[in-house]
Amino acid sequence: MLSLRSVSSSLSFPLRLLPRRSLSTPPITTLFSRMSYGPAPEDDTAARQWLQSHEGTFGAFIDGQWIKEGPTVPNTSPSTGETLSKTHQSPPSLLDLAISSSSKAFETWSTLSPHARSRHLYSIARNLQKHSRLLSVIESLDNGKPIREVRDSDVPLAVRHFYYHAGWAQILNEEMRDYKPLGVISQIIPWNFPLLMLAWKIAPALATGNCVILKPAPSTRLSAFLFADILKESGLPDGVVNIVSGDNDMAGKMVEDGRVDKVAFTGSTEVGKMLQRKVAGRNVKLSLELGGKSPVIVYDSADLDGAVEGLVNGIFYNQGQVCCAGSRLLVQENIYDKFIEKVKRRLATLRVGGSLEKNIDMAAVIDEAQRSRIEEFVEIGRGEGADVYQPTECPEEGCYYPPTLITNVHSTSRLVQEEIFGPVLVAQSFRTPNEAIKLANNSRYGLSAGVWTEQLGLALETALSVKAGVLWVNGHNNFDAAAGFGGYKESGFGREGGKEGLYEYMKLKWKPRGQKAVTDEIVARSDSWGKGSAAPLPSAPVGGGGESGDLLPAVDRTPKMYIGGAQKRPDGNYVLPVMSSDGKTLLGQVGAGNRKDVRDAVQAANKAAPGWGKRAAYNRSQILFYIAENLSVRRKEFGQRLDDMTGCGAEEASKEVEESISRLFTYASYADKYGGSVQETAFYGVTTSVNEPVGVIGMVCDSHDRPLLSFISMIAPAIVRGNAVVVAPSEKFPLVATDLYQVLDTSDLPGGVLNIVTGESSVIAKTLAEHQHVDGVWYFGDVEGCYNVQKRAANNMKRTFVCSEERDWMSKEEGEGEEFLREASEVKNIWMPMGESMSGAGAAY
Repeated sequence: MLSLRSVSSSLSFPLRLLPRRSLSTPPITTLFSRMSYGPAPEDDTAARQWLQSHEGTFGAFIDGQWIKEGPTVPNTSPSTGETLSKTHQSPPSLLDLAISSSSKAFETWSTLSPHARSRHLYSIARNLQKHSRLLSVIESLDNGKPIREVRDSDVPLAVRHFYYHAGWAQILNEEMRDYKPLGVISQIIPWNFPLLMLAWKIAPALATGNCVILKPAPSTRLSAFLFADILKESGLPDGVVNIVSGDNDMAGKMVEDGRVDKVAFTGSTEVGKMLQRKVAGRNVKLSLELGGKSPVIVYDSADLDGAVEGLVNGIFYNQGQVCCAGSRLLVQENIYDKFIEKVKRRLATLRVGGSLEKNIDMAAVIDEAQRSRIEEFVEIGRGEGADVYQPTECPEEGCYYPPTLITNVHSTSRLVQEEIFGPVLVAQSFRTPNEAIKLANNSRYGLSAGVWTEQLGLALETALSVKAGVLWVNGHNNFDAAAGFGGYKESGFGREGGKEGLYEYMKLKWKPRGQKAVTDEIVARSDSWGKGSAAPLPSAPVGGGGESGDLLPAVDRTPKMYIGGAQKRPDGNYVLPVMSSDGKTLLGQVGAGNRKDVRDAVQAANKAAPGWGKRAAYNRSQILFYIAENLSVRRKEFGQRLDDMTGCGAEEASKEVEESISRLFTYASYADKYGGSVQETAFYGVTTSVNEPVGVIGMVCDSHDRPLLSFISMIAPAIVRGNAVVVAPSEKFPLVATDLYQVLDTSDLPGGVLNIVTGESSVIAKTLAEHQHVDGVWYFGDVEGCYNVQKRAANNMKRTFVCSEERDWMSKEEGEGEEFLREASEVKNIWMPMGESMSGAGAAY
C-alpha cells in the first residue's frame, strides 16, 4: 500500500471563498458577464493512486484494521456519475466489534495525561495539514462540491479544529477540573460536509478523553476512510476511533447499544426526533445539529453590493446544501426592487461546472434524489404563482441544479417554511425592523441568520432579537473552532466548537457512568402515562378545635394555583390531600392541576418572557435577593412546614431553609456574571457568545428529598437567566411551594415570570412536554417520567434536563452551579466584522 506522503500534494491556504465583485459600475458588470473562462482542472492523479492503493474497495476501520465484510455498494461522483470505489456495508456484528473496541480503548485513553492526549491531537492536525491537497481532491470527487471550497474552507477548518482541541486537551484538568469524559460516543455525520463534520465531532470527543464510533453518510465515505489512514500515520492508539460503513438503519443500532454513553448527530430534523425518542430516559447524552431555514435581513442602510456578495456566499455555497444556508431573503420594502435586480445580475454571472474545475462557483448536488426534491419545491412555487428566475445553464452530464431566485411568495408557502437544501433563494419584503424580526422568527427552525446594515445599533438589536444560535452581521458562513455552532427550536440543541462544545462530551465527576434501564413495562405504559387518577377524598378535616373547647372547624386555606402573579382556582375543581409525615394528619389540600391550568400558566409565561428576558441582569439579581430576604423573615414558618410534612426534625428543616436562602444568593450573584464572552477566532472582527434565556421552561420538581431546597435550586437559575417558568412542585410535599406565594408577591417579581401549578406530577409533566409553546422541560423524578418527558419533547425538539437519581441537594457540588445555569441558557454566537468598511462579504473561513 502506498504511503500517504507519496500521494499528497502541497498545502494552500487562500482566505477567501469567492473573489469580491463589485456591481457598483456598469463597465465591471459588463466585463464579468462577457468574460469567458478556459478549463482549469485540479489534478486528481494522487487521489486515484490512493484509491488504487486500497484496490478501489473499502470496509470498516476497527481497532486499527480494515475489515471488509458485507455486500458492496458503489461510491459515485455526483459531478460525473463515475464509480470511484466500492464500500462494504458493515453488518451488525462489526458494529458490535467496534463498540467493544472503543469500550476497551477508553480504559486507557481516558487515563492518559493531558499532555499525551494533546500530542496525539496535534499529530493528527499536522498530518491533516500535510495531506490537505489529497483530502481536498478526494472530498471534491466524492461529494461533488467545488475543489476551491474544499481547499480553501473545509480542509483548513478541519485542521483548525484539531489544533484548537489539542490545546484544550493540554489544559483540560485546570479549566474543567470538576468534569470527566463520558465514555463511548456514537457519531453520525451527514453527506454535505463529510470531512468537516468528522473533525467537528471527533476532535472535542478525543480531547476530553472519549472514544468514538463514527458512521459517515452512505454516499460520502471516502474522506472518512482517508482520515483513518491519517490516524494510523499519526500514531493514534487502536480503538480510540473506529469507523463503520453501515447503512442508514445502522444509526438506530448505534444509539440503542447499552454501552454507548453519548450520541452526536448532524442531519435532518426528522431523524433527530427519532434519535431523541430512542435515548429517552436512558441517561444517554445527545447533541443534535439539524435543519435550518435561515433568514438574511437586508436593511436600507446596508452596503447593497456587499450584501449581494454575502448573500451569494450564504445560499449558493456548497450548492445550498448547508444547514445554515441563507435561504430566506428579507429586504426592506423601499430598496426591494433595486436589490432584487442586483441579485439577478449577480446570479447571471455564476458559473456551474465540474467539481474539480477551479474557476466555477457551483458544482453538482449530491444525487438525483436531492435534485428531484429541489425541483419539486421549485414547481410548488410555480404552482403557487411565484416568479422563478434561473439564468445559469448547467452541464448536461452529472447531477446539477442552477442557482435559483424565487420572488412573489407568501409567508405560509412551503418554500418559505420548509428546508429545500439546495441552491434556491426565496425573497420577501418588509417595512420596519419589527416586521423583519417577526418574519425571521416565523419558523420552526433557529439555526442561523444574517443581518446587513451599516448601523451598528440596528445590527445588534436584530441579532439579539432573532431566535437563532448563530448570527452574522454583514457576512455569512463564518466559522471557527473557537466559536460554538448550533441551533434553537427544531434546529436541535447542543453546541459544536468553543468551550461550550466541550461540555457535550463531559459530565460532572459525581455523576455515575452507564445507561438507565427503560423496562418493557415502562414503554408499554407510555400511552396511559400522565392521564392522571381520580382525586381521593380527604380522610379527616384539616386542623380543628376552637376557643373555650368549642369543636369548630378551621377556616379553610386551601391554596390555589399561582398563575400570572395571581392566585387562580384550579380549572377542574379537584383537590389532593397533603398528609403529615406519619400519614395520620391531613395538613392541607392543594388543587389538582390539569391541562387547562398548565395552558393558562404557559400563556402567562409566554407573555412575561420577552420583557423579563430583556431586563438588566442587575435588576433580576435584585429581585432574587428580595425573595431571599423575604424568605429569611419567615424562616421559622417554613421550617415548621418542612418538619410537619417530611418529619425531618426541626434542626434539619432549619438547615434546609438556610441553604435555600443561600442558594438564592448564589444565583442572584451569578445574574450579571454569566452573560457570555468574546471568542478568540481567526475572523477579523468580534465574535461574541451571548448566554440568552431559553424562553419558557416547564419544570417538574418531584423530589421527595429536600422539597423546598430542590424547588428553589431549580427555579432560581432559570429565573435569574431571564426565563419564565411553569413549575409543578413536589407532588407529595407541595405546601412548601404554595407557602411561597406571599413571598413572591412582596418581592417585586413580575407576574407570569414564575407560575406554580400543583397536582399530579405525571399529568403536568406530560402537558408541558407536549406543549408547543414551551421551549424546554426540566424533570427531576423517576426513570419512567424521564423517559416519557424526553419522548414527548421530541415532537418539537424541546431541550430537556432530566434526572432520575436522587441528588444530594444540600451539596453544592450536586445541587447548584454552572450545570443549572447552562441548562437555563441558549448560547448565541454573533459575528461582527471590523474595519473601515463593516462588510464581511464572502469569506467562509
